[in-house]
Amino acid sequence: MPIISDMTPPIIKAAAIALKEGHLVAFPTETVYGLGANAVDKKAVARIYQVKGRPKDHPLIVHISSIELLYKWARDIPEYAIELAKQYWPGAMTLVLPRTGLAKDFITGTQDTVAVRVPSHPLANKLLKEFEALGGFGVAAPSANRFGKVSATTARSVKEELEKYLTNNDQILDGGSSQIGIESTIIDCTKDLPVILRPGYITSEMVESFLSLNITEFDLTSNKIMAPGLLDAHYSPNAQVLLNGVPQPGDGFIALANIPTPIGTVRLASPKDNNEYARELYNALRLADNKGIKIVQVIPPMEQGVGVAIKNRLIKAAFIK
Repeated sequence: MPIISDMTPPIIKAAAIALKEGHLVAFPTETVYGLGANAVDKKAVARIYQVKGRPKDHPLIVHISSIELLYKWARDIPEYAIELAKQYWPGAMTLVLPRTGLAKDFITGTQDTVAVRVPSHPLANKLLKEFEALGGFGVAAPSANRFGKVSATTARSVKEELEKYLTNNDQILDGGSSQIGIESTIIDCTKDLPVILRPGYITSEMVESFLSLNITEFDLTSNKIMAPGLLDAHYSPNAQVLLNGVPQPGDGFIALANIPTPIGTVRLASPKDNNEYARELYNALRLADNKGIKIVQVIPPMEQGVGVAIKNRLIKAAFIK
C-alpha cells in the first residue's frame, strides 16, 4: 500500500470520497495520526475496531471541522464547555459530552456520552471539510496503531504497523510528523465542573486559568471507560520500559539532552525541552523495537506543562500486565 504524499485538492477530495464510501483513511493530526472512518457508518467503524484489535466497549473520538457541528453530536452542553471549545479549537483538546441520537452505540461504546474534537492540522481540517461537503457529519478516528501499542506520529509508522490489516481501497495520507506527538487532552464536560480524563498539551493549569475554575481529577477507581487511553497499560512498545532505573549496557536510553548517555546504552532520543520530548517520545519507542532492544530506560522530564502528559504516557507504557 503506497503512502499518499502529494496532498493536492483532488487527492484530498478522493480521500473524503473514500471515507464516504465506507473505507478507512489514516491521516495526520497535530497530536498523532488517526485511523478514520465515517462516524455514522456502522460497518466502516467496525473495521476500525478490527484493524486496531480494539475492544468494542472503548469509545472513539469524533473529529469535526468546526464548533458548529458539535451540536449535531452533543446536547446539554455546559457554558464552560462552549468557552473551552472557542478557546482551544481547533486544537489538541477532546470534549466528552452527553450524546445526541446521531452518536450511536458503535461510536460511544454504548455509553451515553460522545467524545468530540476539532483538530488543527491543516490536512486534517481540509479532509474533514471535504468530507462534510459530501454530506458527512464527522470522522471517527482513534490513533492509527494496534490497540495498546505506541501511537503513530508519521505516515511511515502507520504503514509499518497497519498495512497488513488494510485493504487496497483504504488510504494512508502523509502530512509529515505530528507537531505535538502525544494524544489530545480529554475533558469530561458532563458535570458541573470539568474533569481531565487524559492529560495532554492543553494542561489543567491552562484550563483553570482560562475558566477561573478548579479542575477536578479523574477517579482512577472507576471502572467506566469514558474515553480512550484510560487503561493502566497503554502506549506500549515490545521492549520493556523502565522509569528512573539503572541503565545497563545494551539498554535503550531516553532522557533530556542535558543528561549524559550512560556507557554502553543506545541513545534513542535527546530532546531539548518538554515539547520536543513529546514530539520524539513515540518515535524513540518505535526505534527501540526496530533495533531489537529489549529494555528501554527512561528518565521522564519534570511534570510541568506537557511534562504531566509525558509522564502519564510513560507510566502506562511501563505498566507490567
